[in-house]
Amino acid sequence: MNNKNSEKIEHVLVTGAGGTVGGLVVPELRERGLRVRALTRDPSRRTFPAGVEVAAGDLADPATLDGVFDGVDAVFLFPVAETAAAVVDLMRRAGVRRVVVLSSTSVSDGDDTDFGYRHHRPVEEAVERSGLEWTHLRAGEFMANDLDSYSGSVRAEGVVRAPHGDRPWAPVHEADLADAAVAALTGSGHHGKAYTLTGPETVTAAERAAAIGAALGREIRFVHLSNEEARELWISQGVPPEICDWLLWEAPDGWDPSGLVSSDYEKITGRRGRTYAQWAADHRADFS
Repeated sequence: MNNKNSEKIEHVLVTGAGGTVGGLVVPELRERGLRVRALTRDPSRRTFPAGVEVAAGDLADPATLDGVFDGVDAVFLFPVAETAAAVVDLMRRAGVRRVVVLSSTSVSDGDDTDFGYRHHRPVEEAVERSGLEWTHLRAGEFMANDLDSYSGSVRAEGVVRAPHGDRPWAPVHEADLADAAVAALTGSGHHGKAYTLTGPETVTAAERAAAIGAALGREIRFVHLSNEEARELWISQGVPPEICDWLLWEAPDGWDPSGLVSSDYEKITGRRGRTYAQWAADHRADFS
């Protein structure tokens, strides 16, 4: 590694700074004493910690990013596949040294017929071609997705509705993703690595209902949905049909869920990831 790339990271740009993960990365970086620039499409809609420089811009429109990367050492990159090559080129020309990509496990599990792969792999490829230091954080399902899926029905009816109620997954807490991003942005030894980030244990949809109930101190019922019922519900909630089809993936015969849990978060941070029960407790107010 050359001397330039081995210099200390002092100034970080966080894209998607108003989002689920980026919104946690910003304060973590500030707590470590780094200079932080937060990129968001509409700065008026978000309040950031004191000392954070706020920049307006849209990754989907590189013309809005003039000067955004100037003076920045590292970037936390939210995935926008259509413009990734142009955005990464702007970074490179501005002198950015390191980029950490918020990616997806679908890159390692799928191919170019898969929605998740098409949405994330072009971003990874653009970064890999750039000559910058890079790290990919391939996240599995976000625990935070359950706020959109379940919070309304939990508040109104005390019910969680979902398909495949007994199928285990290993969703990841958004705070774990932020921890891993900060470690990769500021630490050494992560260049050229793709980390798979999941929760520390598997949990089924029925078990999620029970965990939410435990956090609230009351029973939350689980109602199983057929694929057709789930698709109809999600579309009514604004989920695009292509994503519905992706989410309703059918496990093949003999599918073994034992490999769902990754230890990469512990490798990066030195501690165990947060459980779904902890996530439910952290979001108690959102379900109340």
